[in-house]
Amino acid sequence: MDIEACRDYCLSLRGVTEELPFGPDNLVFKVMGKMFALISLDSVPLHISLKCDPDRAIELREEYDGLITGAYHMSKVHWNGVQAEAIPPGLLKELIDHSYELVVKGMTKKLQQELKDLE
Repeated sequence: MDIEACRDYCLSLRGVTEELPFGPDNLVFKVMGKMFALISLDSVPLHISLKCDPDRAIELREEYDGLITGAYHMSKVHWNGVQAEAIPPGLLKELIDHSYELVVKGMTKKLQQELKDLE
């Protein structure tokens, strides 16, 4: 997936906003104010950092050696760095969904309900 496809997919998810809190080179996607994806705008190839279950992160890094690694400047236990254009688009969408769902699961019940109530 290229950057526009990644951006469009992230923004298609319920309650998602995009911001540039770390400067103009890092596009951040948040659900209800909580970050679930970060795209480095100046990296070639395109990299996206996504939250991931620690056990699954290890499996993915082994299976996609060099294409999925510990995310730069993030907790290597909970965040993967993914070469977005080098893995199958279906897998990237699955990883974006997984990151989104992990963040939603960690929200308070009140925030989860506010997310459900969004149209």
